[in-house]
Amino acid sequence: MKTAVFYGSTNGNTADAASKIKKRLNADLYDVGKLNSGDELAQYDMLILGTSTWYDGDLQDDWESFIAHLKSADLSGKIVALFGMGDQEGYGSDFVNGMRFIYDEVIEKGAKVIGSWPIEGYSFESSNSVIDGKFIGLALDEDNQSDLTKSRIESWCAQLEDELKASA
Repeated sequence: MKTAVFYGSTNGNTADAASKIKKRLNADLYDVGKLNSGDELAQYDMLILGTSTWYDGDLQDDWESFIAHLKSADLSGKIVALFGMGDQEGYGSDFVNGMRFIYDEVIEKGAKVIGSWPIEGYSFESSNSVIDGKFIGLALDEDNQSDLTKSRIESWCAQLEDELKASA
C-alpha cells in the first residue's frame, strides 16, 4: 500500500514525529507548508496526517492553508490515520483538538479513518478529538510526556499495520 505522511509543524515536534512514522512505515513524507496544491494526495492509498494544536484548540498554521486542498480532494477509498501534538497540562481543555479539524474534513470526503488511540495514560480536561472514549488518532505530548513518544509511535504504527491486515 502506497503511504505518505503529511504534516504541519511550527516548532519541529510534529516534524520529528512525522519523520519517525515515515521511517517506521517506509512512507513518503510531505511538509504541507511547502506544498502549493493537494495533487500529492491522489498518489497514495493511505494518508497519515499530522498536526499540532495551537492556542485555544486551533489548527496549526500550515494546515490552516492546506486544509482547502483536503476539501477539494476525492478521498473516497483512501485510508487515513491521524496523529496530533498537544500540551495536556498547559492546554488541557483543548488537548490535540487540531486533529478534529482534519478528521471532519477527511470523513466528509469519504475516507476511512483508522488508528484510534486510548485516552488512558493522559491527563487532560477535554478534547474534541475524543470520540466514543478514544482519540481519533495518536496523541503525543512532547511538553509533558516526551519520554513516551518513541514507544507510542512504535505501538501505533504496529496497530495501523494490524488494522490494515484485518481489513484486507
